Amino acid sequence: MEDATAATLDDVTSGETASPRPAPAAARGVVGNREARDKPAVSGAEAARAALLTAPILPTLFRLALPTVTVLVAQTAVNIAEAYYVGFLGTDALAGVALVFPVFMLMTMMSNGGLGSGVASSVARAVGAGRHDDANALLFHAIVLAAVVGALFMLAAEFAGPLLYRALGGQGGALAAALRYSNYLFAGSIAVWIVNLQQAALRGAGNVKVPALVTLVGAIVMIPLSPLLIFGFGPLPRLGIAGAGVAFGLYYCGAALFLLRYMASGRAGLMLRPAALRYALFADILKVGLPTSLNAGLTNLTVILVTGAVGLSGTAALAGYGCASRLDYIMIPLLFGVGTATLTMVGVNVGAGQGARARKIGWVSGVVGLCLTGSIGLFVAIFPTLWLHLFSHDAEVVAEGVTYLRVVAPAYSALGFGFVVAFAAQGTGRALLPLVASSARILIAAGGGWIAVSYFGASMPGLAALVAASLVAYAVLCTIILLSDAVWKAEPREAFASAAKK
Repeated sequence: MEDATAATLDDVTSGETASPRPAPAAARGVVGNREARDKPAVSGAEAARAALLTAPILPTLFRLALPTVTVLVAQTAVNIAEAYYVGFLGTDALAGVALVFPVFMLMTMMSNGGLGSGVASSVARAVGAGRHDDANALLFHAIVLAAVVGALFMLAAEFAGPLLYRALGGQGGALAAALRYSNYLFAGSIAVWIVNLQQAALRGAGNVKVPALVTLVGAIVMIPLSPLLIFGFGPLPRLGIAGAGVAFGLYYCGAALFLLRYMASGRAGLMLRPAALRYALFADILKVGLPTSLNAGLTNLTVILVTGAVGLSGTAALAGYGCASRLDYIMIPLLFGVGTATLTMVGVNVGAGQGARARKIGWVSGVVGLCLTGSIGLFVAIFPTLWLHLFSHDAEVVAEGVTYLRVVAPAYSALGFGFVVAFAAQGTGRALLPLVASSARILIAAGGGWIAVSYFGASMPGLAALVAASLVAYAVLCTIILLSDAVWKAEPREAFASAAKK
């Protein structure tokens, strides 16, 4: 049984249709097809589904998470490399990119972890329930959503960008650089959304290798292509800061075309083809995607408001907080990889009516997130200067950063637990409770921080304590999600089928 399970797990991560092989008895029983017992083999898609339903939880989680984590680290390297290249264009160019970056990150978070989570959850539950026609139709519905939302981002950047970047402090050469970079960057918004939502669909079906390879190839292409277009080479003209945006757009357009062709080929285990638009499928995506997108917005807003509250305590405090909180950017890729794997496993099991196993996956994955971020946080709390000296050696700045990390870093374990459990809840198709947990976090950290500084004169220790408390409250509320029987009940397949006909 263990050998067969390992083989089917390879199919889960590759997404390729496997050559016929004898089906494990347990897998045939889970699939629930009476005729399957009389057949010598099952398809690769069914074998992959059976593995998600029966294989040991922890090894399956690691197999699904590792490719995504690896790729997100590569993406981080691309962002660092681009900032390095743009730095040669001068301070105005660097400031311009800094103005655009929060908007770009919002789009990335909404397409990957917002509506992307909605797509992944819907596909996973459809696959788990054996609703293969719905799973295929969801691909086309995801492309329609990508086109609409991508166009909205492109138009918003074009017409609202100048007002937004001025509001963020842009002026003169920095504002001009931001607008030039933004216009080229967001011209490819539709392609970005198509790529990210199709990758989310693949992850929902258990195929994590293809999204990982597409993103990894993108990193390999972007790192040399970006400087060629920024500075020019041979017949390529010098485009300046616009070159960074053009390189980004070229990669995503190429990736979109590749993924569309790949999905249409059927090799993914899913088949992309035109389908009649159905309200029930859009609703199934959006019931997870909209709350999760709002959750992503709240996460960004929390960072902005806490930064503003820290800024009231002075420049040194702001710089120290900025250096210390960069650790979050190390945590998020790790947690996102674990979270997306958890969402897929939970979604497939809930769709198949295995609510108890889905809840166990939520607990196991939450503990993995806790241990992962908790160990990093504990190490940094004990040796904070190892991290802070990467960014500054100013004694006052480092002192403020040390204070923050020694209070907040031990609470990163709560962040890891809550973050992964929130993804587990999204896998069930019930995303409102994670939104409540995130709202509580922003109220305590941002709202409490402003009140503490403005009315009680709190300094860094008080602010750090509120941030730590917000993370603990977030984890407690996410624990309630795991304890709630209503969250983990099986999806009513018949009710969905009747609604889908509308």
